[in-house]
Amino acid sequence: MTKTTSFRFSRRGALIAGAAALATPMLSRKAWASQSLVVADPGGPFSEGYRKAFYDTFTAETGIAINGVARDAEPTAQFKSIVETKSYIWDVCTLTLSARLILEEADLLEPLNLDPAKVTDIMPAAVHPNMLGIDVYSTVMAYNTDTLKQAPEGWAAFWDTARYPGRRALRRNPIDTLEIALMADGVAPADLYPLDVDRAFRKLDEIKDQIDVWWTGGAQSTQLLESGEVDMIAGWNARFQAAIDNGAPARIVWNGGLYSIEGWGVPKGNPKADLAREFVAFCTDGAMQAKFTDDLAYGPTNLRAYDHIAPERAAILPTAPQNLEVMSLASEPFWKANRAELTERFNAWLLV
Repeated sequence: MTKTTSFRFSRRGALIAGAAALATPMLSRKAWASQSLVVADPGGPFSEGYRKAFYDTFTAETGIAINGVARDAEPTAQFKSIVETKSYIWDVCTLTLSARLILEEADLLEPLNLDPAKVTDIMPAAVHPNMLGIDVYSTVMAYNTDTLKQAPEGWAAFWDTARYPGRRALRRNPIDTLEIALMADGVAPADLYPLDVDRAFRKLDEIKDQIDVWWTGGAQSTQLLESGEVDMIAGWNARFQAAIDNGAPARIVWNGGLYSIEGWGVPKGNPKADLAREFVAFCTDGAMQAKFTDDLAYGPTNLRAYDHIAPERAAILPTAPQNLEVMSLASEPFWKANRAELTERFNAWLLV
């Protein structure tokens, strides 16, 4: 990525500019103080974590007020409507990598023009011309430590019902489930894509009758683990951490996890796009990203954030080095191209 504009200063010019900035710092802040941004996030603990990490600090430093609002669970339709009608009800919105691909294809995103110097410590997969990833979530295994005295070490153990007896649950969705089946069958994470779909379904055939619950929502997966209804389950790390925080005798297995990234995008044509870019650039800071991990069990994308996170908290976050190194990035381009077809096949397979 390159900046859209470059500047050259003489040493004397730089000194004059610097002196002027020092002489009138409040003028610029006062000029911005009348400005505001509406930032859309998933709501709930995200709003609290992001306010602590980004919103309040950004306002304190710039005078730009941040009004946080909750977006739809899948904001691509909202995004499209906002751009097409030019009704900019929000200026910045959290997006997943898959949503970014959809919006990029429709040319609905503003370029962010991020300074390369600001993203040197950000995971490369989180930096895009039109999106900055700020947090990482992952699909992992969790198990009941009361009923399973021997810790499963990966997805092959999930299929080993003799050695690891107990009730099992998988997500009622081909996304991640097909990858899990392939890893259980010995496919290395680096070799997953494009998925060998026939092989994945053959592997799922082996365990289909042993799956007690096909869960459909994150809250359900938390409840299944927290209530002890299942002994082994595949699902989202933050949902499982919530069960553990509530006292569930459970542990997360990071080995073989699949992670993805979400972050900020700006609607195309937004009249506040320049202010929005200032906010997004602010969110690259590792010390700021560290603050949301107090409320969210998601990993910061700036790995220098771990300089500011206690080791015991870092241990439960996806991008902690020891967790990240045993997981792999899910392929959003593969699922964008194949989601509809494989969802239809998966749903038909469940009925057989």
